[in-house]
Amino acid sequence: LDQDLARLYGVSTMALNQAVKRNPQRFPRRFCLSVDREELAILISQNVISSSGWGGRRKPPLAFTEHGALMVAAVLNSERAVAMSIFVIDAFIRLREEVAANHLILKRLAEIDQSLLVHDEALRDIYQKLMPLFAEQPEGQRKKIGFGVEEKK
Repeated sequence: LDQDLARLYGVSTMALNQAVKRNPQRFPRRFCLSVDREELAILISQNVISSSGWGGRRKPPLAFTEHGALMVAAVLNSERAVAMSIFVIDAFIRLREEVAANHLILKRLAEIDQSLLVHDEALRDIYQKLMPLFAEQPEGQRKKIGFGVEEKK
């Protein structure tokens, strides 16, 4: 919500909302949403925001997506907003590096998988050639091992 981002960036909620109003082209509907009456009633009942009867908000709060939160940091003129913006950009850079590293690992795993398939095929061929050697031959057809001596009768 706008009040949470304002606290995070070290500015007042009013200053944050003014920055959003002054830069409507930077906040399309997919970045910034206005909370409707039902959602506002839920937020008030959960004590997320105070009711208007007790000096609370006069307008429904704005809700921001992650892209909207980064855009708010870009339009605000506070040191914390700039620091948060840099932090988020650094996080995306690290994320991109991790994805690239995972891509290299996946590529290497695919190469290993292909190598294993080739080895499996070679082992299957060897197995098929060895199986006839292990097959039992009938007793009468066995060749005798060793030197044969003919017996004289």
